[in-house]
Amino acid sequence: MSKRDFYDVLGVGRDASADELKKAYRNLAKKLHPDQNQGDKEAEKRFKELNEAYDALKDEQSRAAYDQFGHAAFDGGMGGMGAGARGGARGFAGGASMSDIFDDLFGEFMGGRRGPRGGGDGRMRGHDLRYNMEIDFEEAFEGKKAQVRVPSSVACETCNGSGAAPGSSPVTCTTCQGHGKVRASQGFFTIERTCPTCHGRGQTIDKPCTACHGQGRVEKERTLSVNIPAGVEDGTRIRLAGEGEAGMRGGPAGDLYIFLSVKPHRLFERDGADIFCRVPISMVTASLGGEIEVPTLGGKKVKVKVPEGAQTGRQFRLKGKGMPVVNSRETGDLYIQITVETPVNLNKKQKDLLKEFETASSDSNNPESSGFFAKVKEFWDGFQN
Repeated sequence: MSKRDFYDVLGVGRDASADELKKAYRNLAKKLHPDQNQGDKEAEKRFKELNEAYDALKDEQSRAAYDQFGHAAFDGGMGGMGAGARGGARGFAGGASMSDIFDDLFGEFMGGRRGPRGGGDGRMRGHDLRYNMEIDFEEAFEGKKAQVRVPSSVACETCNGSGAAPGSSPVTCTTCQGHGKVRASQGFFTIERTCPTCHGRGQTIDKPCTACHGQGRVEKERTLSVNIPAGVEDGTRIRLAGEGEAGMRGGPAGDLYIFLSVKPHRLFERDGADIFCRVPISMVTASLGGEIEVPTLGGKKVKVKVPEGAQTGRQFRLKGKGMPVVNSRETGDLYIQITVETPVNLNKKQKDLLKEFETASSDSNNPESSGFFAKVKEFWDGFQN
């Protein structure tokens, strides 16, 4: 079955801004998160689909590739970045960079194509790789050191990355004389094309290495240590220089990019470095005032004093109790927003007490509702007049 359009999955238009994409993702992630839909396979499927869509569109380069090529940009078609295990806890993807995509499309003129990346000595830079990592909200707060296992190409130890069998070495291509390109005249035009013999490398191998079959690299899984700083946000990209795919025939290695996805939290919501927590309080506490204990990301409890007559939506700021700012000594704030809870499941005595309270109350006890209905009366009186 074909995949749904990523913009349709997020419920936004193709011209949506980065903030609009992020807002749509957050709203749907809260609704579809497995913790809110335990045992619901359809919700779990849609949650994975949502993460895959947002993962592709939140990065400018991958979004540009998707806009140009659709899903083919990530499943190996059109020189895409690779699909990886999007939507899961961890995923890995490898593939060509955006420059390769444009080289493939526009690097040809009248049949001529640009040679592969690298110099005329046949050395080619390896591709950049992508690794998708999902971390907990608390891990984003505290930071962590993670071990990642990366399936990649590494330099062949048998031939030291040259691609030639031990005791031999690559030789200059006799077709292009080491230039990697050949020229042919057609009428008034001179066309330059990639050398068909060496495929643009400028060198050929008479005796290829039996371990890597002349590629200069072999497939191998590596374990790398990644330092995730405290305060990282969803979508943060960490670059590990030189840890990508090994270059061909001794060429420089590409880079490895770690893309972080932060799981939603059950209690807290985040906006930059600030944290928000919605806390329900009883009608009595809201009316008479009192103290409530609220949680913080550090695992400690903090007491907040609620004044008499507090209304739903009232916010209390706890300075410095939010998220740390990456590479800074600054810290965000924690905002506690109270919600006055209406009591339910009342017994007869409780109902009688509330009725007695209602009888003894005056407009001064409910200034907001009294003021509202006074305006309503004026509104209707105006119609009658």
